[in-house]
Amino acid sequence: MKIVQYPHPSLRHKAKDLTAIDDTLRHHAREMLELMYEHKGLGLAAPQVALPYRLLVMNFAGDPEKKEQECIAINPVIIERKGGMVESSEGCLSFPGLYQNVRRHKTVIVRAYDLDGKLYEMTASDLPARIWQHEVDHLDGVLYIDKMGIVGKMSARGALKEFEDIYHKAQERGEIAANEEIERMLKELEEKA
Repeated sequence: MKIVQYPHPSLRHKAKDLTAIDDTLRHHAREMLELMYEHKGLGLAAPQVALPYRLLVMNFAGDPEKKEQECIAINPVIIERKGGMVESSEGCLSFPGLYQNVRRHKTVIVRAYDLDGKLYEMTASDLPARIWQHEVDHLDGVLYIDKMGIVGKMSARGALKEFEDIYHKAQERGEIAANEEIERMLKELEEKA
């Protein structure tokens, strides 16, 4: 398992609801947490590791020692956004090194299932709310670059072009499958879920 980088098709693929919790899913969640910590992230969504499922992992402190800050969410839904909009810098593990200001709601109420299949609800504000919104967006194929303001989009243009060039050169070398092949693999994984 590895984190895919923009413009990998998985990042734009709308993730499918999970209907069962099994050992494979638990294994994916553990691997995703390890990857998130290895790359110094605060959250990681399944599409970022080329899995088309509504699964995400987070640690609101970004510290593997603070397990109480860890959160695994299956089929998460933001049921309410409130508290006005706040602009702050965001990055993304699928866009290493690219940080831009993004406007997000200050507070969200989310509902999701944990790895035991128990439904839970959480109210999050400030940074945890930002992480929830960023990661749930990933499940819908929405990226933080879509949420940037005009100035942010203009200043990110060069970096995005560089990500695209690196990605396409890796495809030419055969290191990354053709986009059509990736889409086919995502559909096959969905059918198995």
